[in-house]
Amino acid sequence: MRQRLAFTLLLLPALAFAQEPTPAPTSVDATDPVAAETLPAEVPLAEIRRYVAVYNAVKDAYVEPVDDAQLMKSALRGLLSDLDPHSAYLDKEDAQALIDDTQGEYIGIGVETERRPDDTLRVVAPIDGTPAHRAGLRAGDVIIAIDGEPLSGNASPHNDLRGEAGEPVTVTITRVGEMEPRDLEIVREAIRVASVTSRLLEPGYAYLRISTFQTDTGPQVRRQLRKLVDPANGPMRGLVLDLRSNPGGLLSAAVEAADSLLDEGLIVRTQGRLAYSNASFHAKPGDLLDGAPVIVLVDTGTASAAEVLAGALRDHGRASIMGARTYGKGSVQTVVPLDNGDSIKLTTARYYTPSGTSIQARGIRPDIVLRGEAARGMREQDLAGHLAGDSESAAKAGELIEGDTAIGRALDALKAGTATARARRRF
Repeated sequence: MRQRLAFTLLLLPALAFAQEPTPAPTSVDATDPVAAETLPAEVPLAEIRRYVAVYNAVKDAYVEPVDDAQLMKSALRGLLSDLDPHSAYLDKEDAQALIDDTQGEYIGIGVETERRPDDTLRVVAPIDGTPAHRAGLRAGDVIIAIDGEPLSGNASPHNDLRGEAGEPVTVTITRVGEMEPRDLEIVREAIRVASVTSRLLEPGYAYLRISTFQTDTGPQVRRQLRKLVDPANGPMRGLVLDLRSNPGGLLSAAVEAADSLLDEGLIVRTQGRLAYSNASFHAKPGDLLDGAPVIVLVDTGTASAAEVLAGALRDHGRASIMGARTYGKGSVQTVVPLDNGDSIKLTTARYYTPSGTSIQARGIRPDIVLRGEAARGMREQDLAGHLAGDSESAAKAGELIEGDTAIGRALDALKAGTATARARRRF
């Protein structure tokens, strides 16, 4: 008996988002091509014998008694952590946290992080309006200790950031350009992430902010866009779409958001070694802005699913990109449930924009660079063991604009008609 792979495509640097309900265990039918390709590979007997020899030596000779289950779990963690920064062993608590995150409600400090090989946590982005954001955590900060306890050897460092509402937690961070670590005391609270906000900047020009991609993000985007294009607001002349410090989330949510601004064509394609990893997602008719110009704001914290959206809009000539080169996380994770309630999160595919470009370890270079937005930040290519990008050269960055008042610059470009999107193409 083997449990068939059940998965949701995840495009997030660390705290990957929740999965769809897990099907009950089933027998593998060798005539089923999807099930058959998940059958065990040829077993490396010599290596397994070597592992058993080491296991027995530890059990028999280590100075203190060791627990069988913990030994096996540690071995599995090591197996996955040696692959790439996004593959991991998830215990029950980690798996539940993953579900909570995608629902947009949990108790914690409100930060998306990337676990490093030494168990420290690199901040991808603090979430808007959360305790982490208010405390001054920045993209690129590295959390090296929580409540005075170093993270080295901590199997579930993410869980230590959670707790009861109102309880303080002290995170010790290192920051690029600072010689000494610093402590930040942050009070946990119930995090209720409204992933989409919007407002009119002035008549005819709107602003839409997507902070993360969770289960309700797609419907929220559609509702907000319909509100913005209400005839009472006058004709829509342009939209500023803000994806800065958006760490990603659910692929399906990014696809829905892109579909709201496209009439047709490919949005994103995923490609891996197994059939279930290969998929294409297309837009349906119905651009809610009816072709009004769009400028997408990005920075070094724009990652994964946010890059899917930005890449789709640019490849179709639907938007210009303004800001700084994005994070460059172009891989897809599959969550596989295990029989003990734990799960594994495994990188199973790369994603490609409509033009066939892989963003992995490269990111999206903006058409218009804002100097203040282009300061060096941590990206996928800085992570130990990251997946290599493909061999094609990255597109060069576009025009350079001084200053970092991004929303104002984007509005000025829309009004002046100077941020012209690339010629529209069909994919």
